Amino acid sequence: NADHSTMAAAPADDLAIRLADPYRPVFLLGEVPPQEGTPPGKCQDICTKFMQRSRALASDGFIVYDIQDEPGRVEGEARPFPFRKLMDSSRYAALLERTSGKQCVVYKCIADERFTAWMQRAATDHGHRAINLVGRPSSEGEFKGPSMSEAMKIASASNTMKFGCVCIAERHTLEAAQKRGKQYPTEHVNMIRKQQAGAQWFISQAVYDPEPTIRLLKDYAASCREAGIVPRKVILTFCPVSRVKTMKFIKWLGVRVPAETESKILDSEKPVDTSIVVLCDMLRTILSETIGIGVPLGISCESVSIYKAEIDGVHELFRRLQGILLDSRLSPWKVVWVEVMPPANNEDSDKDFQLRTKSQAAMISLLGAVVGSAIFAAGILMGSRRR
Repeated sequence: NADHSTMAAAPADDLAIRLADPYRPVFLLGEVPPQEGTPPGKCQDICTKFMQRSRALASDGFIVYDIQDEPGRVEGEARPFPFRKLMDSSRYAALLERTSGKQCVVYKCIADERFTAWMQRAATDHGHRAINLVGRPSSEGEFKGPSMSEAMKIASASNTMKFGCVCIAERHTLEAAQKRGKQYPTEHVNMIRKQQAGAQWFISQAVYDPEPTIRLLKDYAASCREAGIVPRKVILTFCPVSRVKTMKFIKWLGVRVPAETESKILDSEKPVDTSIVVLCDMLRTILSETIGIGVPLGISCESVSIYKAEIDGVHELFRRLQGILLDSRLSPWKVVWVEVMPPANNEDSDKDFQLRTKSQAAMISLLGAVVGSAIFAAGILMGSRRR
């Protein structure tokens, strides 16, 4: 079971605290680091552009992915997008946090012989508090670094960081179980094992078929009741698609996309808009089928390409999914904006900003309520729903 005593000194808006809180949904945006070797100035430009595009969204923070080459993922099928080694996820997340004022969940693949040193650097040099552990890219071949059990033991020993893990609904199908020589899928068992090892939350891969996710959530909830433990929060990930190449890529990544769903999206006049509608309907289905089971949910949105239509689609998808999940709680809600950085041209800005932060007086008094979905204008996002 989780021990939150080491996080007691963390502020209330600490992302790791929010992720572990079963009563509060969490909303995240995914980002991929620039290529390895990108000059510092260019990295800052990329980071600033991402921040400027996403700051009007009411996100709790960001996910920074650790992308690995996976040559053996799909036998006989080439990677749709060429693999390029990227900047270290911890280093880029530190830059993003300092640029945006929001914390990050930092992904880390365990296939690293310097895994322990990486964890220490992420905590001490970069000040991260939320790490998401990812298994080896493939079960084939040899990889250096700790096993998942060893990595979780190392992560759970940290006094300043909490960790989560991935959950993959595609493993929780009867077809997947049969391939492994089992009568029934066991991804819920993996989740229980990781939770008992200290995982504070789970993040799914992209959802394009609600049925495996529904089955996984129900089995996980039932197993938690049987074990007498409280389910961890599950962050459901969604990404829009606007073209054939992106669809091939998410399928190559292992995302299950029913043929009728793929055709509905790619055959439409505006595929990215259709994918947004489809994904919103999928979230509604998941919510209606899992109501009352006791598994807290959150939302993450990402683009798996640099295609502009899909990046823009992420923002629209995020707003809609956020509204759907918050409305499902049958409670009024609102979005506020706050000043996260000191004013630029004030001699005493740093001192004043620290004082305002300590007294919790930095909250700007511009907030409003509107009936309907959350909206944004001139960089301000406001919304309210009442029933």
